[in-house]
Amino acid sequence: MKIPKRIQPLIDDGVVDEVIRPLMSGKEAAVYVVRCGSEIRCAKVYKEARKRSFKQAVTYQEGRKVRNSRRQRAMEKGSRFGRKQQEETWQNAEVDALYRLADAGVRVPTPYGCFDGVLLMELVTDDDGNVAPRLNDVAMSEEQAIEDHYLVMQYVLRMLCAGLVHGDLSEFNVLVDDYGPVIIDLPQAVDAAANNNAEKMFARDVNNMTTYYGQFAPELLDTQYAKEIWALFEDGKLTPETELSGYFAEDAELADVDTVMQEIKAAFAEEQERLERLREADA
Repeated sequence: MKIPKRIQPLIDDGVVDEVIRPLMSGKEAAVYVVRCGSEIRCAKVYKEARKRSFKQAVTYQEGRKVRNSRRQRAMEKGSRFGRKQQEETWQNAEVDALYRLADAGVRVPTPYGCFDGVLLMELVTDDDGNVAPRLNDVAMSEEQAIEDHYLVMQYVLRMLCAGLVHGDLSEFNVLVDDYGPVIIDLPQAVDAAANNNAEKMFARDVNNMTTYYGQFAPELLDTQYAKEIWALFEDGKLTPETELSGYFAEDAELADVDTVMQEIKAAFAEEQERLERLREADA
């Protein structure tokens, strides 16, 4: 096949020996199956910002910092140099996330480096060497759905312990091989502590997965893992070994608005009466 322009320099440098075939094309990248020596891997070619259809990228980039202060200032100003640095930060974010999550015990593809907007990483396959399907293409038993859902909940917990929220997790960003779910597509991963939208994104990630697995195991739809995990995270009690229940006790002492308003009106009337008495005493 014709070698993609962005992969040609890797061919020239001997990093990639052959482009075998396209694998998929998504909103922020195109992925190809490539050969590197005797290894079959995949090359994720990031699309340029103007061609990328990933929405609200700025929301995901909130809280990301670079060590070089000059680059950080340029990114904040939005200069041409800054936009270039922003692109590199977006691409490198996935590499960094893959290494961090692998170390945290999350199943993700093994990265082999990012070269000028091309990420080389493990091609996830089944035992027969076939490319692993996405979760949305997989049917399963109720028992398997419950087992895999809990495993994914453990993964998002470990991600949060590592300081990250996937930010776009769904059945389209999970592969399934013979050993279970594998989390993919992480360029938009957000800093759980520095991004003001992290809690909302985390809840959406968890609820997306619960809704999907709930098709096969309806009992999962009654779980509240997002609230349980985030509450433990906020309280500083979340660890990679935390055992989850899927249950979250809502605050049973929510304010009774009518009662509060009545108390405010009564206090106001009492104060008015006090002031009236003072005026009468001064008369």
